[in-house]
Amino acid sequence: MPMPLASAAEARRLAAVRRYAALDTASGAAFDRVAALAARIFHAPFATVTIVGDDTVRVIAEHGPPPRRAILKRLCAAAVRHSGPYVVDDVLLDPRAAGDPAVRGEPGIRFYAAAAITTADGEALGSVNVMDTRPRQAGEEELACLRDLAALVMDELEVRLTTHRTVEVERELRAGAERLARTLQRTLLPPALPRVPGLCAAAAYHPVSADEVGGDFYDLFTLDGDRWAFFLGDVCGKGADAAALTSLVRYTLRAAAVYDADPHAVLANLDAVLQQEHAGGETPVPYCTAVFGVLQPDGDGFGVTLATGGHPPALAVRADGTVEPIHPAGGQLIGILRDPQFAQVSARLNAGDALLLYTDGLTEARTPTGSMLDEDGLTAHLAAAGPTSADSLLTTVHDLITALGTGVSDDTAVLALSVPPATRTPFSGSLGAA
Repeated sequence: MPMPLASAAEARRLAAVRRYAALDTASGAAFDRVAALAARIFHAPFATVTIVGDDTVRVIAEHGPPPRRAILKRLCAAAVRHSGPYVVDDVLLDPRAAGDPAVRGEPGIRFYAAAAITTADGEALGSVNVMDTRPRQAGEEELACLRDLAALVMDELEVRLTTHRTVEVERELRAGAERLARTLQRTLLPPALPRVPGLCAAAAYHPVSADEVGGDFYDLFTLDGDRWAFFLGDVCGKGADAAALTSLVRYTLRAAAVYDADPHAVLANLDAVLQQEHAGGETPVPYCTAVFGVLQPDGDGFGVTLATGGHPPALAVRADGTVEPIHPAGGQLIGILRDPQFAQVSARLNAGDALLLYTDGLTEARTPTGSMLDEDGLTAHLAAAGPTSADSLLTTVHDLITALGTGVSDDTAVLALSVPPATRTPFSGSLGAA
């Protein structure tokens, strides 16, 4: 059965009310000024700006002591369904409102005039209303002004709708960018670290921005025999260019290690690739910092050979809680200098020792005093935590980054390696008879 014409028209009007979220519109100074101007133009004690729902009239602005809402519901409902300004010269003679206590008693409403707040496609959302305590007629100039005020309300609602839609679009775009960034970032980092016999390994990435791809990277992988390689570093820049460079660096480090796992040779190979990649180009030469290491099982621990190129020192947290920087002398940026020098050093991880590698987003973070955390501050923080494991190191760093809060202004990648403490087996033997 087709919907009656009146019902269809009301359904369209209510759809417009919902489209503009008009019943949820917050009051504001713009609407308050409209109500005050309407009262001033008509020299009337009461004026309101209302939105009319299905069975609800919401007052979003009012001037003067508000009359009872019942009279507004009846008269405003009539106003939004009336073509042109709606005027009741004497409310006492209008059957819809004559019996209302606000008419028969205080404040004694006798005059009502309204102009509909109408959308561009002709749907009335509500009205600007003026009420007086004496019966009267409305002049053409007054009604023209009332229509203009209703149009101003509509303009404000349009602005609010446009702003809301813009915010929603920006929110959707940001959410999409964040999803893309997270997906792309995951492709630049190993999904999980492999299990290394006799070693615990853990890694984490702490982004500053959810919608921007950073250039921090790390990896741990097997070499020939029982040796393992690991690296951690940071490429210049952010975004798509940094992502492309990070992918190139990670691939090159892995490939170079297969060809020659000597850490110094690996970094030299990476430098040659970056130099060749942009030889003669007009764009700025890409560069990165990195630390590359090789692990060799050795008794109850591991021998470690590290080479660095412009990267902060690795920190060894010993079984007795002391913290020792593992930092070869020298070691320059990779990919930007004509004849860079890379440095290499050997160390050992004994039972109960741990090794922490990190990017400079951590040490360049600002403390509450405004100074940089730097390597000394990180060393002191780790020393205070005492002996640790790879997982505990990550927790310690996570808690530190959280505590620094807005002082952290750059992404941080962390890779931790630890050798489990030696287990003591109880002495077993026999007591002979005397």
